[in-house]
Amino acid sequence: MLLPILLLVISNTFMTIAWYGHLKYTSKPLWIVILVSWGIAFFEYCFQVPANRIGYGIFTATQLKIIAEVCSLTIFLIFSYFYLNEPIKWNYIVSFLLIIGAVVFAFAFK
Repeated sequence: MLLPILLLVISNTFMTIAWYGHLKYTSKPLWIVILVSWGIAFFEYCFQVPANRIGYGIFTATQLKIIAEVCSLTIFLIFSYFYLNEPIKWNYIVSFLLIIGAVVFAFAFK
């Protein structure tokens, strides 16, 4: 039950780096950024596909997607704070708590 979640965390870490890591390098040509991002995203898929394959049956496909979104938002919040030096504002925290509430609601009724 933990393996799919661990794989989703790893996958979403690669996804966040691929999608947002280049924002510190705005002077680089876009085509180079795209190629590097695709290269990083390859590893995202190497973890995402097994996470869904292993997790399906333990979780529904919808539950897997919800877990992936929570991983994505959590990782992004950490990434944007430490890598992009963006502040964590109170409204981001409230928004995140509302999303966590939605997750609890989605898993509460099996």
